[in-house]
Amino acid sequence: MSQWLGLEELWGTIKGEATAAARTQPELSSFFHSHVLKHQDLGAALAFGLAMRLASRHLPAIILHELIESVMQAKPAIVEAAGRDIQAYYERDAACVEYVSPLLYFKGFHALQGYRIAHQLWCDQRKLMALYIQSQMASVLDVDIHPAAQIGWGVFIDHATGVVIGETSIIEDDVSLLHGVTLGGSGCGVRHPHVEAGVTISAGAKLLGNIRIGHHTVIGAGSLVLESMPPNATVVGVPAKVVNKPKQA
Repeated sequence: MSQWLGLEELWGTIKGEATAAARTQPELSSFFHSHVLKHQDLGAALAFGLAMRLASRHLPAIILHELIESVMQAKPAIVEAAGRDIQAYYERDAACVEYVSPLLYFKGFHALQGYRIAHQLWCDQRKLMALYIQSQMASVLDVDIHPAAQIGWGVFIDHATGVVIGETSIIEDDVSLLHGVTLGGSGCGVRHPHVEAGVTISAGAKLLGNIRIGHHTVIGAGSLVLESMPPNATVVGVPAKVVNKPKQA
């Protein structure tokens, strides 16, 4: 990722984009106002948007909104992580031409931020609530991320439909995943993959077991990865094999 913009500059840009959109798309002006313009910062907008998307008859939006806000207040780093994720979408997704788009429309971004709330609840020993949010994300967004998984910042999940990330998975910073990716388990204990920084995992790839994917490696679409892979490699096939000579880091 390029230099981090910072939350203040990012939020100013998002509000400017939403203001312009409300002028050119007056039919959606109330939508832009309720999801962006009425809020004082990114955290407030994010809490509102997540509550609206993940609410249910068992957990109404007003209660979920209060819960999300309380988690963000106790753990402000969640909001910075969300900001860095937005910047990752803008920089890596050719279809993302405005910073406001992930916040409003991209379910991969929404699922990732829902995970961040659930993960903090899990760490706070509120595991049943964390699992409830995970279940809602799976139902509403078709993305299943276990709240115990460890996921870094600047992560980009494109399209996101069918993504599954298991309990002991570790995803470091600046990783990109496409739709249909599975980080699945095998065995007991630590049973899911560890994906190092800068890795790209293409559509439909399945990574299974306690394996490690070296930094900046690219996993080809539809690959089945059953063993650890070196850094700076290109990996394809069923089962997956390295198809280039990895460059020296």
